Amino acid sequence: MSDTLHAPSLSACPACVAMPAALDQASRAAAEGARIVMSVPGAHCALCISTIERDLEGMPGVQSARLNLTLKRVSVQAEEGVDAAALAKRIKALGYEAFELDPGTLSMTETDRQRRDLLMRLGVAGFSMMNIMLLSVAVWSGATDATRDLFHLISAAIALPTVAFSGQPFFKSAIASLRAGRLGMDVPISLAIILASAISVYETFNSGHHAYFDAAVMLTFFLLAGRYLDFQTRAAARSAAQELAALEVPRAIRLSVKEGAQVEETVSVADLRPGDLVLVRPGGRIPVDGVVMAGTSELDRSILTGETLPAYAGPETVVTAGAVNLTGPLSVQVTAAGKDSSLHRMADLVAVAESVRTRYTTLADRASRGYSPVVHVLALSAFLVWLWVSGGDVRLAINIAAATLIITCPCALGLAVPAVVTAASGKLFRAGMLIKDGTALERLAEVDTVVFDKTGTLTMGTPEPTNLDTLDPQALSVAAALAGASSHPLAMALAGAARRAGALPAVLDDVTEVPGHGVQASWRGQRVRLGRAAWVGATPLEVTATYLAIGDAPIRAVTFADRLRPGAEAAVRALQAQGKEVWLISGDVPGAVRELAARLGIAHWRAEALPEEKAAVIEGMQAGGRRVLMVGDGLNDTVALAAAHVSISPASALDAARVASDIVLLGTDISPIAEAQRIAVKSVKRIRENFVISFGYNVIAVPIALLGFATPLWAALAMSISSITVALNALRLK
Repeated sequence: MSDTLHAPSLSACPACVAMPAALDQASRAAAEGARIVMSVPGAHCALCISTIERDLEGMPGVQSARLNLTLKRVSVQAEEGVDAAALAKRIKALGYEAFELDPGTLSMTETDRQRRDLLMRLGVAGFSMMNIMLLSVAVWSGATDATRDLFHLISAAIALPTVAFSGQPFFKSAIASLRAGRLGMDVPISLAIILASAISVYETFNSGHHAYFDAAVMLTFFLLAGRYLDFQTRAAARSAAQELAALEVPRAIRLSVKEGAQVEETVSVADLRPGDLVLVRPGGRIPVDGVVMAGTSELDRSILTGETLPAYAGPETVVTAGAVNLTGPLSVQVTAAGKDSSLHRMADLVAVAESVRTRYTTLADRASRGYSPVVHVLALSAFLVWLWVSGGDVRLAINIAAATLIITCPCALGLAVPAVVTAASGKLFRAGMLIKDGTALERLAEVDTVVFDKTGTLTMGTPEPTNLDTLDPQALSVAAALAGASSHPLAMALAGAARRAGALPAVLDDVTEVPGHGVQASWRGQRVRLGRAAWVGATPLEVTATYLAIGDAPIRAVTFADRLRPGAEAAVRALQAQGKEVWLISGDVPGAVRELAARLGIAHWRAEALPEEKAAVIEGMQAGGRRVLMVGDGLNDTVALAAAHVSISPASALDAARVASDIVLLGTDISPIAEAQRIAVKSVKRIRENFVISFGYNVIAVPIALLGFATPLWAALAMSISSITVALNALRLK
């Protein structure tokens, strides 16, 4: 028979087929050493990123370390012998608490605790601030002497315990930094709060006209409010890894036979082993990867693939963890569970991708690295200059120095990249696309040319007969019988179409399949054949076809067309509307490629291309200055996928193609490709905007503080607003 097309896999979810092999890339990386993920709850700024990463990368046996600020998680690739305890001790020496984290589990317990703790301290600071403001009104209204001193003392009694309690997140971080011999971002913040409180106590006991307890508490309140809102907005930019973690089921119903009766037992998913049988009731989420052994149902896999239509599941259907069982009970034999499940491993892979450093992140690191020495020099200079200019006014000089310390905090710079990458990867995952490489977004945004493979990419790789109505009933009956004796994709498609058309297979004798040629048999004393043109004795057509010979009767051709993949037309139109040049390069025959190109409106196409020729075409395009996106699924596409500027493969792709690609399309619909390119462009735009916001804020705010126009209170408010602005700007992707 002519073209060899990919046989469809029996699976309720294309992602089931994609995940195990695509995720082997992460396994191979881990085989070169261990990947340890540590939770670092105290990490909160860009300086934390550079400090922790540089120190860990200087540790013997550590190959690389990447801190994701948004997720407060550091991923360490290390040689054998380096364990989590050693890393935790190293990180603790820097002044941060660190805990080993299962990258697939991604427990939200610590995150929830931090949120509640921040909210409690914020509430205390807010309540105290309102009470102190009431007392301050009396002082501002003209209270003098003993009355003023009394109100200052009452304010001190409220403010000092409040600052000591609510300011603990800043104080603890600052102390840990100083013990580690470095100056973190919370050092100047803590120093500013302490200075504002100390000068207020000094003024109170010396019957001064002005005390700044209200400013100290309001400063603490605004700093906590900024940190809490940063926390909430980053949590709203829920990452793809967290989306996956939410799908994992902690317990399952294991079926076993005891004393001749089937027993249901609820066990931890971690205790399940391959070969175990689990029961999934309607409405439940499938807890393991496996194969359906009994029962029929429909599965909702929309969160995994982005497809809204339920998928049929019956005996021998491959299913994956995370899908929801809708209509009937299923007995599923476990093939992988817990840490070995494709869902768990995909979460691990996504977490790695979100932490990969881009050139923008590197720029942010370099900028924040110079923060500590510069800000302290600026604050000291402001103190000395204003002390001299004011004729020895220590209070004024301290206030200006404190404002400078606070206003220069580059927290917004630390959020500029990770907030956008996390929001974008989460959005694309919910659309059914898995980003395997953290730099893929940046590269996808630069694309100006898109190259598609044909079979299995723009088409489903499942042929359908197009001219069965030209066969008489006897010929169709013989063709159905011959096709039923072969496992070739074209024969299987013909047999299935004939069966649906109501044709009964003829009774044949001496049925023989000749490998590489076709099937032959005897029918009513005549030799009958179904197969390749040369073998049957026919002149080959320029389209995909198989040929039927019955005795001396004229040879009939059964032509096939490959069914378009859902969303193919929409994807091509959308990419062309974006100004992209679209190519179709295939190893198929010219007729089939020409027909598909015309059908989709693709002006540039090439047929009968060998794997090295595909790669050569792409390399030639890129040598001419183009940025090429390659979308392919076959073994012959692997070289081209690796050669392209960025690459995408569908879930149905062969293992090698999925491993070579940067992004895996989990569903069967490829229309999200155009949306992914649009989101990538917006992501890069948002990152650049965040850098402009961060640098612009410092260019404007620092001179204001140095010139004495900003109090510590206004400095805290400005710093918080800048961080929140950057985080909210990232969420504009949603």
